[in-house]
Amino acid sequence: MSKRYFGTDGIRGTVNRNKINGDMFFKFGLAAGTYFRNLKKKKQTAIIAKDTRLSGYTLEPAIVSGLASAGMHVFTLGPLPTNGLAMLTKKMNANLGIMITASHNPFYDNGLKLFGPDGLKLSDRIEKKIEKLIDTKISKNLTAPSVLGRVKRLEDANDNYINILKSKFPKKFSLKGLKIAIDCANGAGYKSGPKILKSLGAKVYQIGTSPNGLNINLNCGSTFPNTIKSFSNQKKVHLGISLDGDADRIIICDEKGKIIDGDQIMAMIALRWKKKKILKGGVVGTFMSNYGLEKFFKEKKIKFIRTDVGDRYVKEAMKKNRCNLGGEQSGHIILGNFATTGDGILVALEILYSMSKGKKASELLNNFKQIPQKLVNINVKDKLVINSLKCKNSIINAKKLLMNKGRILVRASGTEPKIRIMCESNDKKLMMKCINLVKRSIN
Repeated sequence: MSKRYFGTDGIRGTVNRNKINGDMFFKFGLAAGTYFRNLKKKKQTAIIAKDTRLSGYTLEPAIVSGLASAGMHVFTLGPLPTNGLAMLTKKMNANLGIMITASHNPFYDNGLKLFGPDGLKLSDRIEKKIEKLIDTKISKNLTAPSVLGRVKRLEDANDNYINILKSKFPKKFSLKGLKIAIDCANGAGYKSGPKILKSLGAKVYQIGTSPNGLNINLNCGSTFPNTIKSFSNQKKVHLGISLDGDADRIIICDEKGKIIDGDQIMAMIALRWKKKKILKGGVVGTFMSNYGLEKFFKEKKIKFIRTDVGDRYVKEAMKKNRCNLGGEQSGHIILGNFATTGDGILVALEILYSMSKGKKASELLNNFKQIPQKLVNINVKDKLVINSLKCKNSIINAKKLLMNKGRILVRASGTEPKIRIMCESNDKKLMMKCINLVKRSIN
């Protein structure tokens, strides 16, 4: 049975439409609170963090009210990166962690990511049980007045998160002498990102750290890498770091002004971890990962596993294959030794730790030659157009044209009303011919 409300990464959509509104978030909170209350554990606690979207001010109180109405105690943390929320859910032994965010989407979208007491995203099984409770009559799930949940704001969440990150590295780890630029996308990492870099001794130049509720991901952050490239070149830094709205993604700019994506970052970390004999099971990528990365891992005798696009599928494949490193070309990278989900700041620290030994970013993050790749996003009213006979035939024909010369991947976005076409080939004319072939079948 498919899920009605939850997608591949929680819930996401446009604010004040369909399921992203105060009424529905109260129901989500009441349902989630009821599910955990019914487990009959002595302590039922939820912690809630968010990014910087204006809509957070309407959605957070609604979900808090729902949770408390079910008898769950709630701690609100304010703006905090998604992995910070996951880490603190585990540290505080909470039953549930809720991140209010739409990640890299524009300000007018919002949503939820749900984490269990182990810091992992909730399973499909639990999400389906919560969905059943969402559709239950509200009065049935309301708890008695004497056992309503209590709500408290915690002001030190970012400091606690920073301390956890620091504990993952040797005490002698220092960034003194390094100049670093960071673009926080006016999102959830705008406090903790610059703060941890400064605390380690780096000279930090920052942009995207003045959120106003409407400018999250607006011409900044990991989906606009030219912003960090321009800023890094201007400041002449050793490294440029670009996060997304909830800071679970990272794109890098090296000291030469070259944009580095998640594939090159995974190659660097895998190589380092293999030399240190801490790489386990190989590396998990997705069908979007560049073929050049696959060839590189084959040469280095590192097992490479591809899975569907989406951090949930990456994490599932990591667990199944007992891998401790996985990620996506978009910069969502999971360091399984240290985290349960993607963390752009943590990945940046892993890169900077190698740089603190005297290596340049351009030396560390240039391990393989990428096959030319083009990604085209097409806005659609109905993503099911991808299942039409016309579209399917165009994909078959494109694959025939690319036989032994490249590959093409066409998929519906899991978070936006878009069809994504990715094609890669050393023959750029052929690549564009195949993209246009599929594109015409969709428009």
